Amino acid sequence: MNGLEALPFLREKGHVVSLVGGGGKTTLLYGMARLCAAEGQRVLVSTTTHIQRPSANYAPDEAVRDTLWQAGTYAVAGSPAENGKLTQPPGLSGWMAGADTVLLEADGAKHRPCKAPAAHEPVLLPESDIVLAVAGLSALGRPLAEVCFRLDAACALLGVPPEASLTPERLAKLLASGAGGRKNVGTRAFYVILNQADDAPRRAAGERTLTILKETYNVSGFLTHFEEGERA
Repeated sequence: MNGLEALPFLREKGHVVSLVGGGGKTTLLYGMARLCAAEGQRVLVSTTTHIQRPSANYAPDEAVRDTLWQAGTYAVAGSPAENGKLTQPPGLSGWMAGADTVLLEADGAKHRPCKAPAAHEPVLLPESDIVLAVAGLSALGRPLAEVCFRLDAACALLGVPPEASLTPERLAKLLASGAGGRKNVGTRAFYVILNQADDAPRRAAGERTLTILKETYNVSGFLTHFEEGERA
C-alpha cells in the first residue's frame, strides 16, 4: 500500500489533475497513472512545462496513444526537448480528448523535496480542476538551503533565513500559501501530498504537518510512499 488508495478522485473519471512542488512528483504522477489504468481508465500523462521522457508508454502520436489505451495502460504525450525531456505538445487539449483522466506535471523542482514557485510557475491549464501540491518528508528537520528549490522565494514567503530548519509548521505554510503551493489555484480543488512517508518517524512528522494544514489552513492532504521499484 503506497497511500494512493486514499485519494478518492483517482477513481472518478473526468478529472484533469495538475501536480506542483517537489519530493517525488514524477514518481507520484506515474503511480497515479498506473492505478487509474488498472481501474480501466484511459489515462493521459503529460506536462505543461518539462518532464523526463519515460522508457515506456511514450506516445509520439495519437494513434500510439489509442493503442496504449486499448492495451489497458496509460499513455505519455509530449514533444521531444533537450536532455531527454518532453515539453508540452502542440494541441494538448486535443490529446486530452477521449481520456478519462489526465495527469499533468505543472512545474519543476530540480530534484529537491520542496520548493517555492517562480513568477512564471505553475503552468495550470484552464481545463485543470484539481491541483496537488507535493513535498517530500525527507526535507523536514533540515535547513531550507539544503532542501528547497527557489530558496530566496521560500525564505521570503516564510520570513526566515536560508539556514532555518524546515519544520512541519513552515512546510504547511509553504504548501498552503497562495504564494507557495496554492499559487494560481483559484476555485480548483486543492490537496497536499506528503511523499516519502517511508518510516515511522517520517509518518509521524507527516501526520503532524497534515494536522496543521487542516486546522490552520483548512487544506486536506495525504501521505504517500513508494518502494524502490515503483520510483520514476
